[in-house]
Amino acid sequence: MSLVGFLILLVIAAICGALGQAIAGYSLGGLLVSIVVGFAGAWLGTWLATQFGLPELFVITVDNQPFPIVWAVIGSAILVVIVGVLTRPRY
Repeated sequence: MSLVGFLILLVIAAICGALGQAIAGYSLGGLLVSIVVGFAGAWLGTWLATQFGLPELFVITVDNQPFPIVWAVIGSAILVVIVGVLTRPRY
């Protein structure tokens, strides 16, 4: 993978992670956290879609690396909700 392709994937992951955080209504942090949440959300969302036999929706391919946008956003939102529930302060 080229450097430009990798940077494009980082930007796409950051956008997906930020959208997931916005949907969940809970922010875990800044840009780097959004990138990590986006990549982890892509993995989680794709895994869940495979387990339930759902099709890949809106996949962007950068340097022969597919990145499932819809499942990344859904997976990111699920991940943020789980982390938010586990780390929310108890009163």
